[in-house]
Amino acid sequence: MKTVSLGAARPSSVKFRMPTRDNLVPIRVDVEVDGQRYRDAFTWNPCDPDSEIISFAKRTAKDLKLPANFVPQMLHSIQGQLAEFRSYEGEEMQIREKIVPLKIDLRINNTVIRDQFLWDIGNLDSDPEEFARTLCDDLNITDPEVGPAIAVSIREQLYEIASQSVSAMREAARVSKKGRRAPEFASNSKAMNNSLDLFKYFGSKGSVVRKRKEWYLYEPVVDVVTNEEVGVTDATEEINSR
Repeated sequence: MKTVSLGAARPSSVKFRMPTRDNLVPIRVDVEVDGQRYRDAFTWNPCDPDSEIISFAKRTAKDLKLPANFVPQMLHSIQGQLAEFRSYEGEEMQIREKIVPLKIDLRINNTVIRDQFLWDIGNLDSDPEEFARTLCDDLNITDPEVGPAIAVSIREQLYEIASQSVSAMREAARVSKKGRRAPEFASNSKAMNNSLDLFKYFGSKGSVVRKRKEWYLYEPVVDVVTNEEVGVTDATEEINSR
């Protein structure tokens, strides 16, 4: 059992970035052209030149034997998401020792995984990819596509929190210019609104170990579904997306 002593954590502002060790952007692409559909999720280094995006889109279309008119659609989607991320760069965001609950609810091929856990967004050395690999090892998940999908899901939730922090800092600066007291950081992020301020929650000394009566809330669920069930689920999702 690990016990930590917590002092009063004061908010500190840093330049916008993913609150993780590697500044990787979660990208989700869903493109349909002439009745064919391409869906994928991955991470991208925002420092990479745009020429890499073009190469990636062309290579992906070639490998998957997709028509050439998929390439501009993929480029538009990826570049748009990167442009949004880059629009926050240079802005101040507030990072402090704060625990947020993250949730995973994914179906990757024949594997369904549901889990929730606590994440310290103040730890800029955190590694979603390493966490996902360890989780898959612990749960004996052998599909190599599950780990990356978990990492992307984690990064998407952390990205939402980080971008909401920038928006809050912008509003604080705007209010401050008007001579009023700047508000405390408040986010519209669902994860952030459920976050736990460590000092307020545990006091000056406390344990971050989960209480026994709460164990069931954080127990991961892994199911393996049949190909027939996958087909039915895919058809349902396809109908709902239209």
